[in-house]
Amino acid sequence: MKICWANTDSFDDAEIVIIGIPDESQSHALRKGTSEAPHKIREISSIRDTYKRGDDVSLGLPLDGISKKVYDYGNVERSQIGDAMDKIVSRSKIPISIGGDHSITTQIIKSVAKKYGPLSLVYFDAHPDFVSSIRGYYGSVFYDVLPYIDTKTSIQIGIRTPEKEEIDNIKKYGLRVITPFDVISHGMKKITDDVLGTIGKNVYISLDMDAIDPAFAPGVSVPVPLGLTNIDVTFLLKSIIKKGICGFDMMEVCPNYDIRDRTSHLASRIISEAISSVP
Repeated sequence: MKICWANTDSFDDAEIVIIGIPDESQSHALRKGTSEAPHKIREISSIRDTYKRGDDVSLGLPLDGISKKVYDYGNVERSQIGDAMDKIVSRSKIPISIGGDHSITTQIIKSVAKKYGPLSLVYFDAHPDFVSSIRGYYGSVFYDVLPYIDTKTSIQIGIRTPEKEEIDNIKKYGLRVITPFDVISHGMKKITDDVLGTIGKNVYISLDMDAIDPAFAPGVSVPVPLGLTNIDVTFLLKSIIKKGICGFDMMEVCPNYDIRDRTSHLASRIISEAISSVP
């Protein structure tokens, strides 16, 4: 099943490539099922964002429409990530990846950085994923990608449940962190201006859906209260993408724990808004 915003069957013609990675092998979460997210998000996009009138089917598009050619690559296994990303990025196409557990982001960033050099990583998450005592899993992503990013122009957004080890690493590397309380204190417009003033040229965005409060996104692997609102995340995401990005991924949707597919539908809508914002 293809995501409903895929509007070309030609990889060569595409400017944006959607790729699913249904793997959760490096997750330690008690909630299981993020490997089902790529299929479920595509399914919900087609069910809830299309409108049928007789034999005619139309898409429920973002207000600014979709002007880019979008190709759905289908799903790949974890072992195929490098080859698939190399194929996409070497052709200067923008990958939009759907996981799966967040450790997938590490392998994606390695491939993207081979073309663009050190990346400005914008990391939406409830957790810093900055564990360094254990490597190669969903809680060590940010530490694992340090060789491939520029920490001075990278930023974490939505953080609200760090471990002491992660706080120590944040301080050690001078990483900029924006919490949901910062958003309340300063307002999203000021936060957006600060983020746009921090990031550099080669921007990669990684969105763990648990950055969003579970009131809006209950179907995630590790939900944490006091999160960002769905509209705040989407507004900030669109603002960043309009400046240009090298890639975007969405991780940790857990359909097994969703409520009436609310999180999968939100995920599909965020992807559509991301696509519509690519300059």
